[in-house]
Order: sequence, then structure tokens, then C-alpha cells
Amino acid sequence: MYKTAFLKLKNLLKEIGSNIVFIPAVGGFFGSVLAVIMYFMEDFGISSFLIERLPYLVINNYDTASTLLSTFSAGVLSILVFSFSMVMLLLNQAGTNFSPRVLPGLISVKRHQYIIGLFLGSILYNTIVLVGLRPTTDKYQLPGFSVLLGIAITTFCLFAFIYFIDSISSSIQVQNIISKIFGQVKDRMAYIKEDEGNYNDELNVTESWTWIQANDSGYLQGILDQDLLEFAQENKVEISIDRIEGAFIMEGENLVRISKELNDEQVEMLLNCLIINRKGEDIDQNYLYGFKQITEIGVRAMSPGVNDPATAITTIEYLTELFAFKMTMNEGFRYLKDDKEQVWVQLRSVTLKELLYQIMVSYRTYCKHDMSCVQKLLIMLLKLKSLPYATEEQRKTIDAEIDLLNFDVKENIKNPTDLAFYKSIQENSHQPFIQQ
Repeated sequence: MYKTAFLKLKNLLKEIGSNIVFIPAVGGFFGSVLAVIMYFMEDFGISSFLIERLPYLVINNYDTASTLLSTFSAGVLSILVFSFSMVMLLLNQAGTNFSPRVLPGLISVKRHQYIIGLFLGSILYNTIVLVGLRPTTDKYQLPGFSVLLGIAITTFCLFAFIYFIDSISSSIQVQNIISKIFGQVKDRMAYIKEDEGNYNDELNVTESWTWIQANDSGYLQGILDQDLLEFAQENKVEISIDRIEGAFIMEGENLVRISKELNDEQVEMLLNCLIINRKGEDIDQNYLYGFKQITEIGVRAMSPGVNDPATAITTIEYLTELFAFKMTMNEGFRYLKDDKEQVWVQLRSVTLKELLYQIMVSYRTYCKHDMSCVQKLLIMLLKLKSLPYATEEQRKTIDAEIDLLNFDVKENIKNPTDLAFYKSIQENSHQPFIQQ
């Protein structure tokens, strides 16, 4: 029972930690705690110590201290409001020009959350210290060090604001957005490739295996690999998950097959190792979301309202490298094994054929009328086909996509010069131009 509760708590903490308000809230909390700590520090005479040794650093006038703190709080609050307004404006622009699906990735940038947390912490610190100020004729009774620390924190906020402006302006550029998604996808794929090993033998799944139904509806966002492997080892049960990560799951739908019967508590523990919800797309859990987001940026760039073929071509270039890496991974299933190389869990993974078709069908639908894009798609497919590690099955898959692309090009591009140039690319794929 305690393990089920632990898994639920782990998932809850992970969800809280990924929430965009978590870090700013922590920053505000620490600002408040620091102000309270400074009250206790004053009892140890820290202000009097500074006044006697560095009097020019300490403000011992009540009116000056209260004016400074109130000004600082109002100033940082204005910066916070301006930062929020700027973020909303840029996010609206990104959602319109690129894809609404990239917004969670932009909002969740940790460095921006830390800066907002610093602003909030500074406001609360200065406010609490200001409330604690009392008029006095004794210069040793005024919390001078607390005021000095407030000045230092506010000064740091000003430099952080300059960095924030530069960072948020840079992060909204489409090249940086695509590059970030690409990096996340590549890292996740590399992790899976390293973890999956060189296993080609599937578990011996038979009709006697028991189905477990989903206990909730939503997207299969990802798998807690280590937790699932430990569960399988502890309960001596082999597990097969036949649904692809990212698929929509209905409550009561057959989801997992197990080699032996489990009690209700064990079933609940197993299902807690699967992340099923309707929330945002986490690329760190499922790299397919990254392929999807890059594709949507490229497709939206070809819409009449945006009309940006250069961005669409950039997305194709990034997808070329991702597909090349995908071709080095296991097809069909990935496996979780123990230290003795025994496979306990097999997870259904998307094949190159499935993934390439879904990506290409989007580009062919919206870019088939644009010669610059279709020739880039053809170059991508020819590059993938020419890779030395491409298998015969993978080359057949790529040839099928080339045939589909050729059909759409002939149906939608009628200029004979364009068609001749397109044909020349296909016939001269060995030339350096294709490899650039």
C-alpha cells in the first residue's frame, strides 16, 4: 500500500515541480523568510556592528529607509508587471506565427521563472522590512543591515531585468525555438537508444496473458521506466505495453498485458507507472511530441497568413537529422532489462514507417504547391536513403514516401521547368548539392 502512495506522491511532486508558478512561489517564500530571519539577526546586533565599522554602508535614518524601501517595492512591482505584459505579448505572437503547442515550452523556461521568483521575493522582502520599521532616535535600533540588504537585492533585480529582456527576446525567435525542441528530442532519443540495448527478441506474449484496462482517459504521455522495471522484478511479472506513447487512451480500454494475475493493489501500482493525463506535451517524456511540434511550426509557416517558406525549410532540415537518428533505433519495441540482461518489459514504439508517413503527410498536404519546400522534402528523403546504416526495409519505406511526394508534385506543380529541376534532383542524388 505504501508503495502505491509513494508512486502517487512522486507523480504529484513531479507535476508540482513542473508547474510554472512553482519556482516564483518558492522565490516569494524565501524572500519572506529572509525578512523574518533578518529581524532575528538584528537582535544579535548586526546593524550596530556595521555602523561602528562601516557606517557609510548603513542607513540609520527612518525617513530615508522607509522612502527607499517603498520606492524599491513599487519599482520592482512595476518591473514585474512590465515583464508579465511583455511575456504575454510575445507568447501571443508565438502562438499565432508558430504553433500554440510551443507555448508550454516557452513558459516553462527555468531561468525566466527564477527571475520572476527573484522579483517576487524582493517585493515581499522589502515590504516586510518596511512594515517592521519603527521611528526611533537611537541609530542602533533601526534595522540598517536589513535595509542595506534590500538595496542589494533590488540592485540585483535591475540587472536581472536587463538579462530577462534579452533572454525573452531571444527565446521567441523561431530558430531558437526549433533548436530547443530539436535538442530535447535528440536527448530523449539518445537516452532511449542507450537504454534499449541491442535486443531484438520480443517477450513471448500469448493468449494466456492477462489484459489490464486503463483506469482513466487521456494521453499516454510517458512511462516511468525505472519504476516499472522495479515493479516487474519485485513481482516476477513480465509486462507488455502495446500502445504507443502519445496515443489517446479511453478509460476501460485494454492497455497492458501481464504474464500472470495481479491483485488490485499491484494493478494500481503498475498503472501509476504510466503517465496518463490530458495536460501539456512533455518532450522529455515522449520525443514524438517534438517531431509533432517541429512539423506544426513548418506547416503553419506555409499558411497564407504567415507565408514563410524559409521557416518550413528550416524545420525540414532539423527533421532530417532526427529521422537519421531514428533510423539507428530499434523498430517496433524497446525493452527494459535488469542487470542480468533479462528483459522484463517491452514497450511499443513507433516505427520509422509510421512516423515518416505522419510527418510527410502533413508537409505534402500544405507544401505540395511550393517548389522550394517539396524539393527540400525530396532532398531529405534522398539523404536518409543514402545513409550507410539504412536497412533494406527502411529504404523501401523511404522509396514509398518518395513515390507519394512525386505524385503530389505532378498533380500540383505544372511548370515544366520546375518539374524538370525536381526530376534532376532525383536523378543526381549523388552530387554534392544534395549532400549540403
